[in-house]
Amino acid sequence: MSVAANPVSMRIEEVVLAEPRGFCAGVDRAIEIVERALAKFGAPIYVRHEIVHNTYVVNDLKAKGAIFIEDLAEVPPGATLVFSAHGVSQAVRIEAAQRGFSIFDATCPLVTKVHVEVAKLHKEGYDFIMIGHKGHPEVEGTMGQLSEGIYLVEDVADVETLQVAQSERLAVVTQTTLSVDDAAEILDAVKRRFPSVRQPKQQDICYATQNRQDAVKVLAPKVDVLVVVGSPTSSNSNRLRELAERLGTEAHMVDSADDLDPAWFTARKRVGLTAGASAPELLVQQVIERLRDLGALSVRKMPGVEETTHFPLPKGLK
Repeated sequence: MSVAANPVSMRIEEVVLAEPRGFCAGVDRAIEIVERALAKFGAPIYVRHEIVHNTYVVNDLKAKGAIFIEDLAEVPPGATLVFSAHGVSQAVRIEAAQRGFSIFDATCPLVTKVHVEVAKLHKEGYDFIMIGHKGHPEVEGTMGQLSEGIYLVEDVADVETLQVAQSERLAVVTQTTLSVDDAAEILDAVKRRFPSVRQPKQQDICYATQNRQDAVKVLAPKVDVLVVVGSPTSSNSNRLRELAERLGTEAHMVDSADDLDPAWFTARKRVGLTAGASAPELLVQQVIERLRDLGALSVRKMPGVEETTHFPLPKGLK
């Protein structure tokens, strides 16, 4: 097709890539755990819940022999089981141990840190307020560390109506993939209602979520439209899209390059591109190629934080 025949051609002058974007250390580790388990023990390897919230990653691991399940009753006796990066409740851990599975835990260490904090403070008599999204597997896993005494709030309105059994020893924890700004607003509301509430020594929102949101805060005002590569189930990817929109920039989330709509780029000279922490760089490059097909003239990477975090693998897979 000639340039003249393409109504979008020559209108995208530049694609600007957010930095950092894409895989975080916890996602890298989780995927490697499944791949190493497959290499060492052979297929099938069972994984409780999607290992990370990305369609491409899950389908790729399925093709290699991973079977994703929600109910442990679907796993045959003696099988190898991997817990997803989002973490699991104590009830799931106990049931898995009782069923005699060979277990590898791919829970992100930053999620595990929250679980450890909950267990420690619970022994000291604390109850908890958790800031997070109802139904998200990470929230279910963290709240499932206790049988009682942990309350979920999703927004400021929830905080205002929250009834707790006791407020003398009350601590707050958060889902690691929240909007930094939203979480801060909800935390402020918690502190207003419960002035003596104990906060984490370091915020629970993970470094990768923070870095990707910070990059979008810089990028969004400089582009005409932002594309976020991420699956609909990915909390941190959704937060990136919402953040851009809050800053006044049109934003769209795509699972793959096939989801791009040429109409989004009509009369848009500068396109921003980022990816959630569970989206592989391969998908970003495919989106870039599609944007080039639509007439993008150049691609440049925005300056940003260089991430060097690395998490070790579990024993037995190193």
